[in-house]
Amino acid sequence: MVYSCYIYTMAKAKKKLVVVVPMPGIFLLDVAGPCDVFAAADKQVNGNGGYDILLASPVNTKKISTKSGVELNCAVTVNTINRPIDTVIIAGFSWPLLENGDRFFQWLKGVYPKVNRIASICVGAYALAEAGILDGKQATTHWEYSQQFQQRYPQVKVDTDPFFTRDTNVYTSGGVASGIDLSLALVEEDHGRELALQVARKLILHLKRPGYQSQFSKVLEIHRLENSIGGKLYSWMIRHLGEDLSIQHLAEHSNMSVRNFARVFQKETGITPAKFVEKVRVEVARRYLEDSDLSIDQIATKCGLGGLISMRRTFLRHMNVSPSDYRRTFRTSLQPIEE
Repeated sequence: MVYSCYIYTMAKAKKKLVVVVPMPGIFLLDVAGPCDVFAAADKQVNGNGGYDILLASPVNTKKISTKSGVELNCAVTVNTINRPIDTVIIAGFSWPLLENGDRFFQWLKGVYPKVNRIASICVGAYALAEAGILDGKQATTHWEYSQQFQQRYPQVKVDTDPFFTRDTNVYTSGGVASGIDLSLALVEEDHGRELALQVARKLILHLKRPGYQSQFSKVLEIHRLENSIGGKLYSWMIRHLGEDLSIQHLAEHSNMSVRNFARVFQKETGITPAKFVEKVRVEVARRYLEDSDLSIDQIATKCGLGGLISMRRTFLRHMNVSPSDYRRTFRTSLQPIEE
């Protein structure tokens, strides 16, 4: 009996099957990033409870094209998988599926109760939402699609700030590279922090990337407001950011009464004039942080953001990151950062 127990403990744990579903026309990194993380983890554990990675096409053809022109050859289509699946990862999304993807969404609905966990990368959240898997759950997607996604799926609790989210056994991630963050988190969930850290070091990655998606998003989508009163004021405002941009001043410049200006402005833009001015100031300050050698104090003055402390508070409120951390992350790679 003791001998049998010894043999059992020495046996290698069975590998987990990770099914990655690449969508036609996606970025290669949507697939390559997660696959490399799981492959590196499998090598670290030497097959003992590691991972088998299976590319499965969501459509009839096994060949999937990517934006870079590299063609992926999937081993199977999703409907022909006959092995127990631990993790399903939907990599990106193919918009024609919204019109003709019934078979794929039915597969998703059917496979979800049978798997340990299911995840999406970037706009792959559309697939999970379309299959009803995200109903009532917290989820994220690429920041650029957040409003469109929330409008189409109002029953989903959308938060595009984090790089990835977990709600029960459903995981969603933000932009393309966030799939790597999510995959490292799944490895850590399976094998612990130390092994996940080894994988991150091997691939030269952050185990937990600092910051939030909001660092990358636009504070103000000015192209959507170009026909509004705010859009018409925008060019003039960016030339006078260091001056008085109170509602009284803006109304006067627009030849309108303060009351009428405030009413029309909010109706057309969805935000108050004061909030609009603050967002414009942050957007312009970001450009100076990225491309100029001006000090943060100088940028704060130039953009009408007060001093260093005031600018820091404003950046944290809009972007969840301080001006100095933003500059460190996004400054052009052609210029060294002076401490």
